[in-house]
Amino acid sequence: MTQHDYDLFVIGAGSGGVRAARIAGGYGARVALAEESRVGGTCVMRGCVPKKFLVYAAHFAEDFADARGYGWTVGKSKHDWKTLIRNKNAELNRLEKSYLSLLKGAKVDLIRGRAKVVGPEAVEINGKRISAKTILVSTGSWPVIPEIPGREYAITSNEALDLPRLPKRIAVVGGGYVAVEFAGIFHGLGADVTLVYRGNVVLRGFDGDVRAHVSEELKKKGIKIGYGREPIAIEKKGKGYRLRFAQGRPVDCDLVMYATGRAPNTRGLGLDRLGVAMEKNGAVKVDQWSRSSVPSIYAVGDVTNRINLTPVALMEGHAFADTIFGNRPRPVDHDNVASAVFSQPPVGVVGLSEERAREKGFAVDIYRTTFQPMRHSLSGNKERILMKLVVDCLSDKVLGAHMVGPDAPEIIQGIGIAVKAGLTKSAFDRTIGIHPTAAEEFVTLRSKVPEPVAKAAE
Repeated sequence: MTQHDYDLFVIGAGSGGVRAARIAGGYGARVALAEESRVGGTCVMRGCVPKKFLVYAAHFAEDFADARGYGWTVGKSKHDWKTLIRNKNAELNRLEKSYLSLLKGAKVDLIRGRAKVVGPEAVEINGKRISAKTILVSTGSWPVIPEIPGREYAITSNEALDLPRLPKRIAVVGGGYVAVEFAGIFHGLGADVTLVYRGNVVLRGFDGDVRAHVSEELKKKGIKIGYGREPIAIEKKGKGYRLRFAQGRPVDCDLVMYATGRAPNTRGLGLDRLGVAMEKNGAVKVDQWSRSSVPSIYAVGDVTNRINLTPVALMEGHAFADTIFGNRPRPVDHDNVASAVFSQPPVGVVGLSEERAREKGFAVDIYRTTFQPMRHSLSGNKERILMKLVVDCLSDKVLGAHMVGPDAPEIIQGIGIAVKAGLTKSAFDRTIGIHPTAAEEFVTLRSKVPEPVAKAAE
């Protein structure tokens, strides 16, 4: 029997990799974890956590304005970007130390450096070859900037979190959740923001009503949106930049941020040389157990391009460790995963959109409402909430729930349990709401959207 240096070698200390390493170590496995950057990965160091801090900061501008309607006298406010970034970085340092402590407690060997897979049961790092019975790839994804002239002038979400100062004029390229979130952040902190997108409405893949509602709310807040705009070049112009398009007038700005997608971070890992099956975009193909085409190599998280969300990576990493080292085989159920967009206002969704439900052949009833949040009754804020349920006509099962408005992600987390459990609309109807809250609207929706109107949303 061949003796390996480790039972498990994990490449990438992001959410999925750290969770897998910790759980496997808890089962008594000898585990090594390689990381060339900071422990915590995209979410903790370059994604959802620092971004959420910036979202909180940006929303205070509206909070100050709303306070006047409640009798508060609010003096002239001024935001200091450097203080925000300094405090954000201090918290990230604390979180990284916490991760390091957890790994140490699980007796995981952390190896700093870039690992490369050189055999079905071998990796190379820092010039040293290490053998492992099982290898787990959890290297995540990385922002992509298209090959256009002047692309070197653009930044991505990585750099946006550590800008030395906040520019006055910012052009954000893209219409996905990252683009929409950063447009809101920059605008809330005082920048003049132009969002340019090649499509005709933001948040492709989300429910049509959600997309339209978010687009309208962004415009109401003063964010300029240019649809049908595909950049062809970025030019240096004085101290700023000019973003040119195939059609339409260019946009002059002080900063160009690209948020047009991410690619699985597999380049240079050596997987292709071993015959590991890959998607065209570099994602590792895996089965329901996160196993690749090479039996000893597994992959979890964004690098597999299944559902690119941190909680999904955590669940995949945990399930992998339970299956391989805990004698508790369990695949991950990727159906009805709730998600959020921390735009302003935020979005929370779970289950099928109306369009996707119809594509899958369901005959659906649509329940939808829009209304002014109670707190804005006195503030004068024109922001409105959208809530929507997609229901299977035949079974009465709630197929999808969608919300745009304050606290939408917090509310949808609870609704997500109901949708995951397969509850019916009648179960929602029997539930007594908490009054006065926005959340109660999900259990008081009684009027269906007339069918011709519902079909028009397709």
